[in-house]
Amino acid sequence: MSTRISEFSVSPEQLQKLNGIVLQEDFRKRIEEVRKVNVTLTQKPIQGDVQITDIISSQNSVIDVIESINRYDLDPQKGYELSKKVGFSGYDESKYKFLTLEGVAHVTTHSLATYVQKDLYPVSKLTFYFYTRSNKIIKISDYIKYSEDPESDSNRDYAEDRSKFIETFAISNTILFIDGPIIGGNITSYTIKLVDQLHKNNIIPIFFVKNSDSNLVVDNIGSLRDEFNSDLHWSYQFLHQGQRSNLFIYIDKHNSKNSKIFCYIKPFNSVTTQRIEFHPDTYKLYQDDFGGIFNLIYYLMVVQGEKSNPQIRPIAIAERYARETMHLINSDTLLRSSNLIQTMDQTRFGG
Repeated sequence: MSTRISEFSVSPEQLQKLNGIVLQEDFRKRIEEVRKVNVTLTQKPIQGDVQITDIISSQNSVIDVIESINRYDLDPQKGYELSKKVGFSGYDESKYKFLTLEGVAHVTTHSLATYVQKDLYPVSKLTFYFYTRSNKIIKISDYIKYSEDPESDSNRDYAEDRSKFIETFAISNTILFIDGPIIGGNITSYTIKLVDQLHKNNIIPIFFVKNSDSNLVVDNIGSLRDEFNSDLHWSYQFLHQGQRSNLFIYIDKHNSKNSKIFCYIKPFNSVTTQRIEFHPDTYKLYQDDFGGIFNLIYYLMVVQGEKSNPQIRPIAIAERYARETMHLINSDTLLRSSNLIQTMDQTRFGG
C-alpha cells in the first residue's frame, strides 16, 4: 500500500545533493579526445530540444475511456493549498547539436527543479557524445561512437542519461513532472523502467506533451470519428478554460506494459490544450490523489502565467536552468579550443 500524498514529507538531508551543476563522467576527456579528430564544423551549432516521436498507431492497441466523456472543472485554490503541503519537481533538457564533416556531436543539459515549501532547489548535468560512420575515426578514442543512425543512437543515450539523472536527484515522497511522452520511439522501454524505479521511491511521475499530432481519441471514439483533425483539435473545442477532459487509456496489444492513461487540459482560452499522461501503475498506486494532483497542475500552469507558452511552472523553471547551464559553454570554441568552460563542478546556482 503506497503512502498518500497528504503524508508525503521531505527531509533536509535529501535536499543537500541539489542546487548545483554536475558533469558526466570523463566529460572533459570526452571532448579532448574528439578534438584529436580535428573536426570541421559545417555550420553553427543547433540549439533545440530532444525530438521524441509522439505519434502512436492505434492498429495494435486498445483505446478506451476510464471516465465517461465529459469536462471536469479544476480548482486552482485547492491546487495552491496542496502546493504548500507537498514537494514537487519539474524535469526538462536542452541540447546543442554540432554538425561536422567527420560526424555529429551532441551536448545535452538535463535539469531538475525541485520545490519544497516554496524553496527552489535546481540541479543540472551536462553530457557529451560524438557519433561517426568512420571506422578510422572511432579508433582514435573509446569515447567516439560508431553510428549508422546518430539521431536514434543519441536518443537512446539521452534516455539512459535522463533515467540515471532523475533516479539520482529526484527526491523521494514528491511529485515529478516530466516534459515529454511516456511512449515515444526508441526510448519507451527506458521511460517505463524509470517509472517503475520512481514508484519504489514513492515518487509520482506525471508526463506532459504539447503540440501533439496524436489522433488516438478521435479515431477510436465513435462519436468523435471523422469530426476532428486531431485530439488537440477536439479537446480545444470541447474544453473550457480551467477544465480537463475525462481519462482515456491506451494499451499496447503486444506489450501491455507499454500503456498509459491520459487526458487533456485547457489552462487558458485561446491557447492549445496539453496532454497529461501517467502510467496505469501510477494510477493504481495513487488513484485517490489524482483529483488533488490535477488541481495542483492547473494551479502551477496559472501561476506560471505564460499564455504564449503555458507550461507547468516546475518544467518551465527546469527548462530555464537547462538553457542557462548550456550558455556556460562557449559553443563556437567547444570542439577547437582548450578553454572549454569555466570550472563547472565548482559552479553553484545562486552562489
